[in-house]
Amino acid sequence: MRKPSLQDYRLYLVTDPRLHKGYSVLEQVELALKGGVKIIQIREKNLPLPEYIKLASAALKLTRSHDGFLIINDAVEVMKAVGADGLHLGQEDMPLREARKIVGNDVIIGISVKTVEEAKQAEADGADYLAVNGVFPTQTKEDLGYCPGLEGVALIRQCTLLPVVGIGGINLGNCHSVIQAGANGIAIVTAITMSDNIPDTCRSFFERMDVIVNQD
Repeated sequence: MRKPSLQDYRLYLVTDPRLHKGYSVLEQVELALKGGVKIIQIREKNLPLPEYIKLASAALKLTRSHDGFLIINDAVEVMKAVGADGLHLGQEDMPLREARKIVGNDVIIGISVKTVEEAKQAEADGADYLAVNGVFPTQTKEDLGYCPGLEGVALIRQCTLLPVVGIGGINLGNCHSVIQAGANGIAIVTAITMSDNIPDTCRSFFERMDVIVNQD
């Protein structure tokens, strides 16, 4: 199974069924793909399993048609049922090594991390990418606790060879600072899902990040 390039990690959408401007999760997926996003994570905490599988299956068809990748948050059974490209795990979810035994080596597994220690452990356990969780304060997770911030992004970048994406409170005004801190990309929830024009917003993110890359 193919895995994302570093370029594919530049803009990563995490869907939200609650925070949106009238767009369904599938519409969020399709519009983001049209805006150039290559990696989509479906995160559903309250959807019954049959409905989750149906949603993920439809989302996979969309990502496939745009040469993208579908990641499922936490739900290994959904990922397996639809044959999604990957799985994203938090520190409180199933241990990475255990998940790897279930899904095999071809599946992308991403891990949320906050510290250098967590990052090193995730890399040792066989993660494909790291999401530095809590770059800025965010309304999508009230229980975030410690936020590593931009300094945490920089420290984690220095300790790993894996792709690193920042997540948490990132918007068009501050996305450049996450890239400058060393992240390969940014994972976005509300700045995309709450947009009136999702494709245009995605393109604007790419433009802001391109400016930083071209300055280096």
